[in-house]
Amino acid sequence: MRELLRSWWREPRPARPAPHGWRDGTLVALLAAAALVEGLARWGSLPQPAAVPVLIGVGLAPVLLWRRSRPLLVTLVAFPVCAVGEIVVGGDLGLHTLAYLLLAVFALTRWGSGREAGFGAALVAAKITWSTVVGHLGPEDALAGAGVVAAALAVGAALRWRERARRREVEQVTLRERERLARDLHDTVAHHVSAIAVRAQAGLALMETRPSAAADALRLIETEASQALTEMRTLVRALRRDEPADRLPSPRIADLRQLAGRTGDGPAVEVDLDGDLDGLPAPVAATICRLAQESVTNARRHAREATRITVRVVADGDTVRLRVSDDGVGPPRPGRDGFGLVGMRERAHLLGSVDAGPDRDHGWTVTAALPRAVA
Repeated sequence: MRELLRSWWREPRPARPAPHGWRDGTLVALLAAAALVEGLARWGSLPQPAAVPVLIGVGLAPVLLWRRSRPLLVTLVAFPVCAVGEIVVGGDLGLHTLAYLLLAVFALTRWGSGREAGFGAALVAAKITWSTVVGHLGPEDALAGAGVVAAALAVGAALRWRERARRREVEQVTLRERERLARDLHDTVAHHVSAIAVRAQAGLALMETRPSAAADALRLIETEASQALTEMRTLVRALRRDEPADRLPSPRIADLRQLAGRTGDGPAVEVDLDGDLDGLPAPVAATICRLAQESVTNARRHAREATRITVRVVADGDTVRLRVSDDGVGPPRPGRDGFGLVGMRERAHLLGSVDAGPDRDHGWTVTAALPRAVA
């Protein structure tokens, strides 16, 4: 309990309370009108001078406009003024002042900091105690008033916690969306850019000895650049709400055959597809393709003295397995995990499992296992 109270005491104000709006103006007008109506309807039965409760009700109503930004100030103004009014008239001020005071108490836990709520609650308790001692409230009325005040404080705190939970949920959704966009951006661009870099290096190496091969490399660079530009435009269009987004076709397992072949002096890529791979759910097929694409890109860039990269996809019962390995010497060049490896793990863990590490015999191996059916 002590730790809970300490945590509440250190609680800051909620961020960015809503500014004054038409609802606030309506609330102020209704409270002022209620004070006038009650004063006119009960003029003879109100404690005298009867104008005091009416003036207090009308005068305090505009102070509620600051209940979000200055909740403690509203309480510090309301309760002492009402206490003075009770002294002047010698009794209760009316129902409209009760509504005003409950709104002030509600604002303490809804928009105030922990310290403000603590000071405000202490002031309210002192006011109820004082009214009981001087005889303005009977013991039963004081007990009922304390219960109503506690309920107002509880409602304010409950709404505050609900808003916080909703804000955290929005933050989590935003974080997941940012991670998804990071994966999509990397998957869209990194493979093409890496291929452009490798083919540019091959073209430079062959420029003097084999001009025709260098020209072929330039044509391949043009193709890769065009594909990267098209996919980037589609991705950017999807992020803009004012433009229609054309979805990129979901990768298929058969598209992995496009990875096969040799790029300049780089390692040759062999693709082996085994089993019933037709009719895989789009998320499974896309994940397998992206994992294979990223693994091949990493092997081309980092595998030392590799001459062959093998991509093998096997449909085994209810599981689809991917294995990408190279015949390089030892582990790849040292370096921290890049965005591609992080995104690869995130993407695979959404559906199944992935593992990457040095092979016992040679090179680097990436394995993944995904369920054939997606829940």
